[in-house]
Amino acid sequence: MGNFADLSLVLIIALVIIVLIVNSIKIIPEYKRMVVFRLGRSIGAQGPGLIFLIPFVDKTVTVDLREDYFDVPPQTCITADNASVSIDFLVYDKVIDPERSVLEVEDFTGAARGLAITTLRAVVGAMDLDDVLSKRDEINQILHEKLDQVTDRWGIRIMAVEIREVVPPRAIEEAMTRQMAAERNRRAMVAEADGKREAAVMIATGEKQAAILSAEGQREATVLNAEGRKQGAILEAEGYALALDKVFEVAKGLDSKTLTLQYLNALKELGSGASTKFIIPTELLNLAKPLSDFAKNAHQD
Repeated sequence: MGNFADLSLVLIIALVIIVLIVNSIKIIPEYKRMVVFRLGRSIGAQGPGLIFLIPFVDKTVTVDLREDYFDVPPQTCITADNASVSIDFLVYDKVIDPERSVLEVEDFTGAARGLAITTLRAVVGAMDLDDVLSKRDEINQILHEKLDQVTDRWGIRIMAVEIREVVPPRAIEEAMTRQMAAERNRRAMVAEADGKREAAVMIATGEKQAAILSAEGQREATVLNAEGRKQGAILEAEGYALALDKVFEVAKGLDSKTLTLQYLNALKELGSGASTKFIIPTELLNLAKPLSDFAKNAHQD
């Protein structure tokens, strides 16, 4: 019995030692840190990898370093022009100091959500409804900066703020719908007017080009006709000139007697006519003188 009791005690002690060893050894992954409190005093964040703890002395709080997000449910806000609008959005955060995220705030997600709601109402209250609906990026940037300034002391960094939906009141939404329809109709009318104007301009331009081409064709035809008449006149004048040159060449080979005979033949034809009056040039008398001299000499012989 004594040996069995001793063996049982040894086994119990060994089991207690094994449990203590298991509880004193922790393996921390890369994306986590473990804040260790020894007798209630923080000794800093431990990890990643293998760490050793003192059983019943050290207490730990595990912190996740991965980027996380929380959503803010739809919040009714009043704009500067007294219009109510419902907004919901997402906030992305990340722990950058594990020790401060445990020591400085109890629930940093809840605290950041409450801070985001109050900041949203302050930002929207300083803007008109039109700006709230059209400047989401600007609102996101303002919320991001204001939240990050506060959460920095908790060891939390706000990575981004994204508005998911902005819902105006039903009456304003219907008015916006009518305004959008009117704007689309106006754009359609403007586009139609621009199309008609461009078509009229194109037609006028085409008619202008056709008139210009017609005028140019008529001008070229007139020029060609004038050139043709000019060339015809030149050729006719050259023909007359060649004829006169030919007559002159032939006339140079004739003597005075031949010319006199020609004039006498012309007088004969005049005499055979019905006319009783003749106009005889003086050159003909001069040409007839040699003929009278020739007849006189023949009579003396």
